[in-house]
Order: sequence, then structure tokens, then C-alpha cells
Amino acid sequence: MQKRNKYTEIEDFLSDESFQAWILSKVDEDGWEEWTLESRQRAKLVENARLLLLAMKVEDSNLSASDVHNALQTTWIKIEEKENQTNLNQDSKIRFLSKRILRSVAAAVVISFLSIWFYQNQISPESKVVTYKELIDENNEGLVEQTNNSNKPQIITLSDGSSVLLQPNSKLSYPKIFTGNERKVYLSGEGFFEISKNPKKPFFVYANEIVTKVVGTSFRVKAYSDQPDVEVLVRTGKVRVKSNDLVSKSNQEEVVLLPNQALRFLRRDLSFNKITNITQDETLTRSVGNIEQLSFEFTDIPVSQIFRTIEQAYLVDIDYPKNKLNDCHLTTSLSDQPLTEKLKIVCNSIGNNTSFEMNGNQIIITSDGCN
Repeated sequence: MQKRNKYTEIEDFLSDESFQAWILSKVDEDGWEEWTLESRQRAKLVENARLLLLAMKVEDSNLSASDVHNALQTTWIKIEEKENQTNLNQDSKIRFLSKRILRSVAAAVVISFLSIWFYQNQISPESKVVTYKELIDENNEGLVEQTNNSNKPQIITLSDGSSVLLQPNSKLSYPKIFTGNERKVYLSGEGFFEISKNPKKPFFVYANEIVTKVVGTSFRVKAYSDQPDVEVLVRTGKVRVKSNDLVSKSNQEEVVLLPNQALRFLRRDLSFNKITNITQDETLTRSVGNIEQLSFEFTDIPVSQIFRTIEQAYLVDIDYPKNKLNDCHLTTSLSDQPLTEKLKIVCNSIGNNTSFEMNGNQIIITSDGCN
């Protein structure tokens, strides 16, 4: 049972049968309630998992305000009992700290319970919430999973040369080598994709209830399991978005998005909201990152400035021989290529045994100077 001490994602709890029994059947043979109260951070994660599990399983939205009030009162009573028990066994200083911690946990529980009530009354009974774990379980080929537990984006380079800028608290599963006639990856969280062109092998991003299909383009997908919407925003090229086969109902079969267009999939009623001008959507405008704003069209620009633009876009560090490349200027277009392709174009343009090496978010350029 101690494996739950290593749980860091909502999906970890959702796949735990003991946790499901506690939430859905009120059977707490493994002491989930007491374990939850040991940590404020843990309580928040548990309640978010509880919220999502109930949203997935609830059949009727008949929870009244009185029900909510009574449930909250019960929660407060349990917290007070736990607090009093702790006070009997600790000195006055620890009692003071314990009291503050328990009340903070209680506040998190209250907020989460209200969120559960909101989800129960907003998500229709026909809705089906699709989790990252379900998507992975549907895939029968071996996958590599990369999780970004840091506080900055991470670059992932796929076997076809495509690149993914994976945001914090996100994870991506993908084959070590793409085989067959399709390229499929699975996202939980947020990632910016730059896809290597291959018309014979379309690229699919599975994220919660939607599937994004492309041939060669750049776009962002934002799909957190604990948020009510899934978003797709296109920077270059064209993408097609449809519902996942795991979802039984949707108001549209497919939506086509062009550059600077977006789609918001509303999980509450499985509907698509196409946004043809992202500048008029305040939420999307606030979330646009450097990689979606910076221009990669360069005309007689110093190589140092090109490298600086790449660093700002991808939040990477580029180490290059400044003394040898100080007078190098390039004219090139890098707007519709993955990161590795951008670097190849720059290095080939410089010439003279110029090459690059990537190690995570660190890029090292070696060169004998300009042509």
C-alpha cells in the first residue's frame, strides 16, 4: 500500500482500485482518509482525483445545496476530531502548527468538494471523461514516456525529426521508432508540436477526448485532465481535429484549423468551439508563448541573433564559438520546421564543418567559421 506515497499524478489515483472503492463505495480499508490528512499537498491532489473520479462516474446531477452544506459540515467535524487527537499528544508549539496545517487541509477539502458539486451539476450524464491512462492502455505497442517535473519547458525530439516543447506538469508517450503508416503520440498536459513533413505518414496527437491529425505543421495542444476544456491552437499549416473513438457522442465529426485559428473542446457537453481569430479570445491571447510569437524569417541577420531567437523560443541554451561566427550573416526561413531541422539549416548555411549536438535543453554548436 505504500506505493501510493509515490503518486504524483491524478491518473495514479484513478487507476488504484482501493482508491476507487473509497471514493465510490465509501470503503476505506486502507486508511485513505487518515493518509490524506497527513499532507496539505497530498490532500489537494487526492481531492482533485476524487473530483475527476466522481465526475466520471456520477449518473445524476441532483446534489442539492443542503447536501453540500451537510457534507461540508461532516468534513469539518472530521478535521476537528483529527486536530483534537493531535493536540493531546503534542506540546503547545506543535499544537499551534498542527492546527494551522489541519485548517489549511480543511480549506482545500472544502474548495475541492465545492468543485465536485460544480462538476456534478455541469457535466452531462452522457459525457465521458477520457484519461491519459485510458489512451495509453488502448495502445498495444511499446511506448516511451517522458514527464516534465521541472519548472521550465523541455524539448523532446522524436524519431522522425519532429520536436515537442513539453510544458511543466505534462507528459508525453511515444514510440521509440515510428512504424507503419501512422505516427501516434499521447499527451497529458500541454505541448507545442512541430511536425516533420511526411504526407505518407500522418501524425496524430491523442489528448483526452480529441485527436489532432496533421502532416507537417506547428501547433499547440493543451489538455490537462483536471480542466474542463481541451485547446488546440495552430501556428503554421493545417490540422484536423475530431473526437476520440472512446467518446460516444459529439456535435461534430471533424474541425479543420488554419494558421492563427484555434479550437476549444468543451468536455461538459462534448462540443467544439472553433475560434477563427485568436486575438479576440482573451484566454488564448494570454497563453500564447514566445515560440508562437517570434518570427523565424531572417534576412541578412547575424548568426548570433538567430541563435538568440531560438533560445528565446525554445528556452534552451546554445553554446557556439562566438569568435569564429561573429561576422556570419544568414538569410533563411525557419518558420515551418522542427527544432532539429532549424539547426540543420543554420549549420549547413554556415558550412565549414559546422554541426550541432543536443543534450536535453543544451545545444552545442561546433564550427570552423563561415563559408
